[in-house]
Amino acid sequence: MTAAKTCKPGLKVSLLLVAPILFAAVLLGAALIRRGTGHDPALLPEMAARPVTLSNGAQLYVQKYEVSVAEWNTCHDRGGCTLRLRVRPDQDARATPATGLSHVDVGEYLRWINTATGATFRLPTAGEWTEMAASVLPEKVDPIFTDPSLTWASTYLTEGLAPRALRPRGSFSTSPEGVADLDGSVWEWTQDCVSGTSGDVDPARCPAYYVGGEHVAAMSYLIRDPARGGCAVGSPPAHLGMRLVTEKDVGAHFR
Repeated sequence: MTAAKTCKPGLKVSLLLVAPILFAAVLLGAALIRRGTGHDPALLPEMAARPVTLSNGAQLYVQKYEVSVAEWNTCHDRGGCTLRLRVRPDQDARATPATGLSHVDVGEYLRWINTATGATFRLPTAGEWTEMAASVLPEKVDPIFTDPSLTWASTYLTEGLAPRALRPRGSFSTSPEGVADLDGSVWEWTQDCVSGTSGDVDPARCPAYYVGGEHVAAMSYLIRDPARGGCAVGSPPAHLGMRLVTEKDVGAHFR
């Protein structure tokens, strides 16, 4: 005689207990996916103490320092940036600005940092950069030569005042909002294309962008060494780096 199959009472109780837990785990997992928990807040850069209020009333949240070599190499190590940077034995990668960057390199970093953190960082426009640096950059002096034909001579004699040696982050002035080193030796890429007399240029075909520093310069998007690439006006920048900005409070992103 075949015995009837029965389910042990203990097994029924176990199933009743496990089912709600599994269901709750599924709901929690879906919620976490929606919130983007794959984002790593540890990768967020240090931002200035206060946002910069622009002339149009908008607020811009600005990275306190330029992107460092250590931050850049994290992008490289995680597959986001092609270029890997090196420092001298006497330099600290965490305190040394990432330089020798082309606009193409900078684009790679922007895509990676936004994907990794869920933030919406970008480069400043040339106008935004000028406004946030206005409090620390020296006022333009009167030209040495008044003859219009000698304007170029005034430009070269009154510029080149900024130091050109690469120094650790925090070595230069800090703006009232807490943005450091805008008057330092690193010129920073902006998102503004140099359109010239042709007017608007397709961003996908832009040949050169403005960089902000002691003076605004126009640099080819492929240039990493400004000494070789030159610039449209004034002496060439000493170093090419980058600084992140965003319209959103990145600290509130993870609250």
